[in-house]
Amino acid sequence: MRLSGRMALVPAIAGALFLALTPAVQSASMAASLAGRLDDAVLDELNFARVRPADYARELRRELRRSDDPAAVEEAIGFLERQASLPPLESDRRVAAAARQHTQAQGARGDVGHGAAGGLGQRLRGQGVWAGLSAENISYGYEDPRDVVRQLIIDSGVPGRGHRRNIFASGYQLAGVACGPHRAYGFMCVIDFAGALPPR
Repeated sequence: MRLSGRMALVPAIAGALFLALTPAVQSASMAASLAGRLDDAVLDELNFARVRPADYARELRRELRRSDDPAAVEEAIGFLERQASLPPLESDRRVAAAARQHTQAQGARGDVGHGAAGGLGQRLRGQGVWAGLSAENISYGYEDPRDVVRQLIIDSGVPGRGHRRNIFASGYQLAGVACGPHRAYGFMCVIDFAGALPPR
């Protein structure tokens, strides 16, 4: 379930074709490919925490001394040690497309937040997703999947630990992740969650 972070070797023919591309096309293609791998890695990290919370707590404890807010990390560790295992979230391309829409619009402007009230629901419906239950987490400034997920689980400074609650809510079965550049913070990741979809 965990990703190693190592890039796969490109076959010789594909490599030759890649070298023939213009630098601008190469750059855009590489950025899209890296963002896609990061999207998958963030979802893998989320699912590792959901399925094996006690193991995740042990990983957090090993990094406790590096934290700027050790009390929040200790509180997260205690939560994870009590948390029952949950099924993994299933990747859904439509939910991911709704997340991608927000990442692209907000990243280009350098904005933060979830947008206008009801914006997530509108984005999901625009992708054909009619979920009775949905939520959104956004991480700014982190490019490493572990850092993205750990920030949201520790949820330092967030009253009620709302990001953590979303990650461990049993009502969500689907998720979509979209990471990309952010004008102010360098990088951002949007994670959208949805409950089971009613038949249409």
